[in-house]
Amino acid sequence: MGKSEKTTLGRSLVKHHNHMIQESKDKGKYYKNLQKKVLESVTEVSDIDAIIEQAEEAERLFAINHSNTTPLPINLDTHSSSSTIAAEEWREQQKIEEALHASSLQVPRRPPWTPEMSVEELDANEKQAFLNWRRMLVRLEENEKLVLTPFEKNLDIWRQLWRVLERSDLIVMVVDARDPLFYRCPDLEAYAREIDEHKKMMLLVNKADLLPPHVREKWADYFRRNNILFVFWSAIAATAVLEGKVLKEQWRKPDNFQKTDDPEIVIYGRDELLGRLQSEAQEIVRARNSRAAVESQRENAVVGFVGYPNVGKSSTINALVGQKRTGVTSTPGKTKHFQTLIISDELMLCDCPGLVFPSFSSSRYEMITCGVLPIDRMTEHREAIQVVADKVPRHVIESVYNITLPKPKTYERQSRPPLAAELLRAYCASRGYVASSGLPDETKAARQILKDYIGGKLPHFAMPPGMTEEEKMEDTSPDTGSDSEEGSDDEKESEQVPGINDVLDDLSSFDLANGLASTKKVTVKKETASHKQHKKPQRKKDRNWRVKNTEDGGDGMPLVRVFQKPANTGPLTMR
Repeated sequence: MGKSEKTTLGRSLVKHHNHMIQESKDKGKYYKNLQKKVLESVTEVSDIDAIIEQAEEAERLFAINHSNTTPLPINLDTHSSSSTIAAEEWREQQKIEEALHASSLQVPRRPPWTPEMSVEELDANEKQAFLNWRRMLVRLEENEKLVLTPFEKNLDIWRQLWRVLERSDLIVMVVDARDPLFYRCPDLEAYAREIDEHKKMMLLVNKADLLPPHVREKWADYFRRNNILFVFWSAIAATAVLEGKVLKEQWRKPDNFQKTDDPEIVIYGRDELLGRLQSEAQEIVRARNSRAAVESQRENAVVGFVGYPNVGKSSTINALVGQKRTGVTSTPGKTKHFQTLIISDELMLCDCPGLVFPSFSSSRYEMITCGVLPIDRMTEHREAIQVVADKVPRHVIESVYNITLPKPKTYERQSRPPLAAELLRAYCASRGYVASSGLPDETKAARQILKDYIGGKLPHFAMPPGMTEEEKMEDTSPDTGSDSEEGSDDEKESEQVPGINDVLDDLSSFDLANGLASTKKVTVKKETASHKQHKKPQRKKDRNWRVKNTEDGGDGMPLVRVFQKPANTGPLTMR
């Protein structure tokens, strides 16, 4: 083939390549026109963003349904007289209001639908129902005595939950064993029964190896009294056994895995949990098939896993499957879409993205410490560290990090928890964390402390409600042996009444720390060397030249001798 001969092979490849590029551009423009957004969890938006978003949704629904939408009321009075009420009375009133509006704090329901409905009609109905749900929560936020925590505001994430609830026979709510009631959503159980009366909800208490056996017994008694189906489980321990590895974390004590007489407080293994899930799900399928028609009967059971972000849903599924099938990370929100995994012909697992359910009981910083919200989005690190300092005892922090925290002042309550600034500065000093400005790098220290708190390096756990304060103190205080006795002796000594000098010293240090000290410079006398402290004898001055004028009635002052030149009285001669 000569150079003069023309070939169409190269030109056809280039033409095909350009055609594919043009198709991709057209597809991108098409999705852009449809306003397709990436499926991402949205828990926090500003007030103006929420108002604009709700206004756009209302305008879109108005164009579809031609129905009037009532505007959302905006409360501009953010500072009211209620701030003058005492903190204790305010908390009591807040609890009363929370109990009154507990029924209004619901999970958004999917509107009724049929297979004959079009996609546009179904999408409009779901958006309308979701908008009404958002309006109901806005009315709750207008109540000054209610504090609504951040919750999931993306409709597409809630759609994933709707699909999982409709498919599943047994719904497993994965919770953290250190505070199960924080991660439990009772309204989700009610919504599952509304979909199908045969559905059951099981509480999978993950990370149970971080709890001592006597604490698991307390929680087991609480779950039995409230008719809650529960199972203790540890995804990390099951994965380590499956891979033949040994857990490196020293805080996961092997004593927590000891066999007990009560089978309900035993931490389940992989095979035991699979058998329990399959038996519970098959029982639900048999009960449904006994009342359903022959055409709608099915043999395989579906188990759905739901819950908050970063509680171990994907880790549990990977341990049950036996290999890594779902993405796992310490950052909340790794799972974006629900996915199904077939274990056998009779059992199928369904993983749902983590959702942050609306609640009254916690603050935003408490949700960060629980791992629900990402640590990277933390703006005020001291508030989050203060939550850690309030929950973990002082001596436990000192023993874990091998640091010494400043003791409370004599005029302060000796049993108070350490302040966030004290903990961060002591941690930075021990680790050498210094920012570019020369000050302690508290942000880096806060991130590391929060990771240790979430990972279990800093031991902490909540006790079931209904216990007295004395029982909680006995159960939550770890065994420290002689160290605790020495600590108690030190506390007894520190409880003594301080003297006036101690109080004055503390007040002066407080003034210096807060810039309240006087601006006058205090001159400090320099210490002289020891060889310069010897004083030489002073010489006596000779005052003999002084004349005592006391004999002739004088005043005792020395006489002044004045030489007086005689006056020139002679004639003036001119030369």
